[in-house]
Amino acid sequence: MTDSKPRYRSYTSPAGGWGAAAATAKVLLEQSVVTKGSRALLSMNQPGGFKCPSCAFPDADCTKTLEFCENGAKALAHEATKFRVTRDFFAQHSVAELMAQSDYWLEMQGRLTEPMRYDPATDHYVPVSWDEAFATIGRHLRALDDPNAAEFYTSGRTPNEAAFLYSIFVREYGTNNFPDCSNMCHEPTSRGLPPAIGVGKGTVVLEDFEQAQAIFVIGQNPGTNAPRMMTLLVEARKRGVPIVAVNPMPERALIRFTEPQDAIQMATFGSTEIASEFVHIRVGGDLALLKGMMKVMVEREAAGETVFDHNFLREHTEGFAELKADIEAQDWADIVAASGVSEEQIRRCAEIYIRSKATIICYGMGLTQHQLGSRLVQQVANILLLKGNYGRPGAGISPIRGHSNVQGDRTVGIDEKPGAAYLDRVRDVFGFNPPRAHGHHTIESVEAMLAGTAKVFIGLGGNFVRAVPDTERAYDAMRKLDLTVGIATKLNRGHLVHGREALILPVVARSERIETAAGEQFVTIEDSMSNVTASRGVLDPASPHLMPEVEIVCRMAMAALPASKVDWAGYIDDYGRIRDKIAEVYPAIYEGFSERIKAPRGFHLDIPPRRRVWATPNGKANFLVLPGLAVNAEIADPAMLRLATVRSHDQFNTTIYSYNDRYRGVRGDRMILFMNAADREARGLDAGARVALETISDDGVERRVDGLTIIDYPMSRGAVAGYYPELNPLLPLDHYDRISGTPAAKSIPVRVVAPAAKG
Repeated sequence: MTDSKPRYRSYTSPAGGWGAAAATAKVLLEQSVVTKGSRALLSMNQPGGFKCPSCAFPDADCTKTLEFCENGAKALAHEATKFRVTRDFFAQHSVAELMAQSDYWLEMQGRLTEPMRYDPATDHYVPVSWDEAFATIGRHLRALDDPNAAEFYTSGRTPNEAAFLYSIFVREYGTNNFPDCSNMCHEPTSRGLPPAIGVGKGTVVLEDFEQAQAIFVIGQNPGTNAPRMMTLLVEARKRGVPIVAVNPMPERALIRFTEPQDAIQMATFGSTEIASEFVHIRVGGDLALLKGMMKVMVEREAAGETVFDHNFLREHTEGFAELKADIEAQDWADIVAASGVSEEQIRRCAEIYIRSKATIICYGMGLTQHQLGSRLVQQVANILLLKGNYGRPGAGISPIRGHSNVQGDRTVGIDEKPGAAYLDRVRDVFGFNPPRAHGHHTIESVEAMLAGTAKVFIGLGGNFVRAVPDTERAYDAMRKLDLTVGIATKLNRGHLVHGREALILPVVARSERIETAAGEQFVTIEDSMSNVTASRGVLDPASPHLMPEVEIVCRMAMAALPASKVDWAGYIDDYGRIRDKIAEVYPAIYEGFSERIKAPRGFHLDIPPRRRVWATPNGKANFLVLPGLAVNAEIADPAMLRLATVRSHDQFNTTIYSYNDRYRGVRGDRMILFMNAADREARGLDAGARVALETISDDGVERRVDGLTIIDYPMSRGAVAGYYPELNPLLPLDHYDRISGTPAAKSIPVRVVAPAAKG
């Protein structure tokens, strides 16, 4: 469904600038919150205010009056909207009628206002009291023969306090089933980096960007997904720091950007060129590029030049000889073919890296969402180790995670594969013995639903069914459940694809005040660079019938575990008590939590590699070899293209703000197929043709999406792109990284079918 006739015109202006300013004003006006929203924006990401509900990029430690971006303003405007989804709305619309509406239409209806339950007799949601809702959850959970028949999902919007209690509740209940939104994006970071450097997080802080001598941005689109990062890149370029952007499709913000908070640039319509080198990589060609760069380094060492940091290698690493042998075995012709990049350009990139005495490599889901995503991330760690780019100012590895607090949730216990030391601490602090067996990640949870072994699904935020792969099968899976619970601020598809019984529980939003019997409370958030800060809402809740996430978790636990050893009632009013328990379970990183969080900018969690300490079994940083040059299974179909699903500029995760994608020049449509003109012509297709995509797979399941309009776009050859979640039906459930469970959404094997099927 679209809001106008689709239009496309190449976008040639700088990203940011007046376009971003106009978009911010427009969304505040659309949601009728110009005064209220503008006032709240002044408190967003500021000491004493609330954390942006959008991306996880850190706040600048400076005196900026405005510490927000265009997409953060969109997220706030949609959260603070004047529009409401009331009991009258649900009385007017059946679930079947709502299913026929678009994701955008559902989003635009506004904030949920009271708890609702599904009435199968009428196919409508009807009001339910909070007490009755919790009684329903407790009845279902207590009735299960096996705790592992329940799936407990967590979204990154969940703050540390609620996520921590959720992890304790679920483990006392008896399972480690924690499908989580990180499973679908940066889990290769969480699983791939620990064997290499001892921690599943980045090693960089904001100050490092000020001291870096080279910055590589691989498989990431910060102009849309982490716009505040653009300020750092602009400042780096003004200092003459080379920035290498690696991506299968050029992204406007990495080409040229106008900083909206730079008064001079805005007044003069100026801009800054960002990428000094754009590497137009093939989809999945990053491994070949990295190995090519390392091959240049090995060759120069063999010629007598000192390129590696040999002291660092001797003192801090193991496995160098094995890596060197693998690199030497790679042939240049194969590297060029696999990467889609010329040897000349690979050598230029290597030269930038060799000359730099402090390099940061940033990456996003363009690296993680491949079948060998975890092992690909390890290759980024490898190249940084070669020159000792850890524990040095201006250097390190920097995964740019998406949703605000997705990293924090992992830190405080949302983990389907918990370690023994953590479980021992939970046992000692809370007095029960938590389960030791690994639980389900996202893919495994859907598989359990399809198999009929999962009976209950509780979603603490998010839009699970729209975010996961294999949409039609995921819908079937959810409908097999006895109970689904959606804990959310807004109506979404996940509330309409539900179990035999279903509840919608509305929560207080990040930007809203939390008042309890003990007074006003605040929550805490961990950003993608391991900074923990307080978040205190400033707006009145959208309805008096909303409940904070902490209280919802506690009330669910009280209903499901009447004989619990945990004082759940005591945590509802005093969030300081929760933080004290977090500190008890995690003394190494959270000791003194309640005092340290009083600092205006919070505090930084200890990341041992910043001190050149490696929490690996051998106490060293490890070079981990990935043989060959492929990160996805080879497909012998000559018609195959690799589909990468992407977000538009007017979207955050599954939340659709409009049908436009400004920086890619798209207006009025999301059913788009971005395609290289040469690939299009080779298939005898016209620009603007309506086509279908079919997945190439051998599992016997037909996957097809019709009605896609081809747009000529400078994609790398052999690659196409289209919007998530509309193209999720093409992503097989089994097409994922076996180490992390992360779907390979950036490398789906597809073929173009023309003309599209009618009807």
